[in-house]
Amino acid sequence: MPDVRLGTGPGRWILLATVLGSSVAMLDSTVVNVALPRLAENLHADMAGLQWTVNAYTLTLAGFILLGGSLGDRYGRRRVFLVGVVWFAVASVLCGLALNVEMLVLSRALQGVGGALLTPGSLAIIQASFASDDRPRAVGAWSGLGGVAGAIGPFAGGWLVEAAGWRWVFLLNVPLAAVVVLVAVRHVPESVDPGARGRFDVPGAVLAALALAGTTYALTEAPGGRTAPAVVGAAAVVGVAAAVAFVLVERARGRGRRLFGGRARRAGREVPQPMLPLEVFASRQFSAVNAVTFIMYGGMGVMFFLFVLNLQVVGGFSPIAAGTALLPVTVLMLLLSARAGALAQKIGPRLPMTAGLLVAALGMLLVGRIGKDSAYVRDVLPPVVVFGLGLAAVVAPLTATVLATADVRHAGVASGVNNAVARAAGLLAVAAIPPLAGLTGDAYNDPARFSHGFHIAMTSCAALLAAGAVLTFVTVSGDALRAPTGEPVEPECRSHCSVGAPQLQPEPETVPAARPAPDGTRTSPPRP
Repeated sequence: MPDVRLGTGPGRWILLATVLGSSVAMLDSTVVNVALPRLAENLHADMAGLQWTVNAYTLTLAGFILLGGSLGDRYGRRRVFLVGVVWFAVASVLCGLALNVEMLVLSRALQGVGGALLTPGSLAIIQASFASDDRPRAVGAWSGLGGVAGAIGPFAGGWLVEAAGWRWVFLLNVPLAAVVVLVAVRHVPESVDPGARGRFDVPGAVLAALALAGTTYALTEAPGGRTAPAVVGAAAVVGVAAAVAFVLVERARGRGRRLFGGRARRAGREVPQPMLPLEVFASRQFSAVNAVTFIMYGGMGVMFFLFVLNLQVVGGFSPIAAGTALLPVTVLMLLLSARAGALAQKIGPRLPMTAGLLVAALGMLLVGRIGKDSAYVRDVLPPVVVFGLGLAAVVAPLTATVLATADVRHAGVASGVNNAVARAAGLLAVAAIPPLAGLTGDAYNDPARFSHGFHIAMTSCAALLAAGAVLTFVTVSGDALRAPTGEPVEPECRSHCSVGAPQLQPEPETVPAARPAPDGTRTSPPRP
């Protein structure tokens, strides 16, 4: 039984290891965007190369994060967490030593695999280590400190790019990872899920990753004209075919488990477990909220990718000034997310989500006006604040609604699905929207061309968020956060659950409800 107390020495060491470990991955994802112009110049990368620098990491992280959580349950959460940290550090060294953009993209994909192993383990360790009455405070401390890391990341990245060069954005991960390994080996207890059994859904994980890879490649390469149409078409076919095969495999596994699970268990045989139980989508509300998530995080992913680039390429901002430009968004999220979650409990999620999406869309339209000779206080800060206010209003109600509208048996799967949807949305939108807006080839070397494409992209993203607001108002129930008794449902988190990795093992037949999943919450949205 977990019995570590938060205020004790062991508790502090566990919190340090988990916060610093997850922050390594989070810092890397926030600081890379700041370094894009400099690394593009040094490695002679075009816009597609920059897209792949961002997307390669997201692709493997989204494709394998569910499997990473399951491996921790089966083979030891600390063990898999440590493997992920070391893997991430080695991949970071390869990124820092990259000789060309192809080597960098491949190394970023390896980083994503490491992130998929370490990210779900951080909160799973907290869940398994702390006493039950200390667990909420431990998770709160983890979330708050993680938010601080997210706020520091762009500033630190900008400073590193200016003072030491873009390669140190990646090499900085190595000493941080070394500290995590030393602390975890000495002070973090090992834990496993004794009920974790059954066969891993490796085909499901591979098909999901292949579907994302094929689709992303086709969307990224098609507009540029540098790749043969036959190759682009083949990638698109592979992506679509893998997506269809994924649905069929998951449906077959789920049906087989329902029909033959009990008989197989009594015979002592393992039962194949679907990575994604499709019955979780039986709730119309759950499906609708995930559709809103896809739309919203698609637009957000493009903004986070292009915003810092635009400030440097068009506005002439230094890396450190561009990196800190979005700091108000993080601050507003930290200050207002809990209040937004409480308001959604009182009046329902429909109105806060609708209003938040519309305000964020307005912020994106204003951001699209940032151009040459823009001043931070006059031209950048106001739209960033508007965008941050909208974001703070929507993410907590959205996450709470996702968890409240899924069957209680699938609580862990629900947050994992929502996280995967958010990451896939950013991945696909970053691949598709910039090329469609004319940001291809060496557009980052032409400020006028980049400014025009940035305006088109931000207008498109604002339209996406406005469509999400309409979808929310039409489909999301005002009572989605109320139990059948009429009492408000206390959300498991008041901000977006950006770490989702539900268990992939079959549940024991004698247990009526699903076990707690090794996933958790963050106070800031996932960043590309």
